[in-house]
Amino acid sequence: MTEGLFYDTLRQGLLVAVTISLPILTVALLAGVAVGLFQALTSIQEMTLTFVPKLLAILLVFWVSMSFMTETLQDFFRNALIPLIAGA
Repeated sequence: MTEGLFYDTLRQGLLVAVTISLPILTVALLAGVAVGLFQALTSIQEMTLTFVPKLLAILLVFWVSMSFMTETLQDFFRNALIPLIAGA
């Protein structure tokens, strides 16, 4: 394995990691901003109010995008890593 091939595979792996995590992180950011705005407007400073809606939103998006994540990882392993391991 050459150095260039190693770095290219590493770059592909990082791109897959970013692609997979982007929906969950985006929803967590939007839910956090929405709850923070709600707390600022109503002066409610309850700690569980920030945690529960964000957790529910993350779980919902994870459940919806689980097939996309699985297909992306399988495609990466099937097309990038397995040929490297097999030496093809």
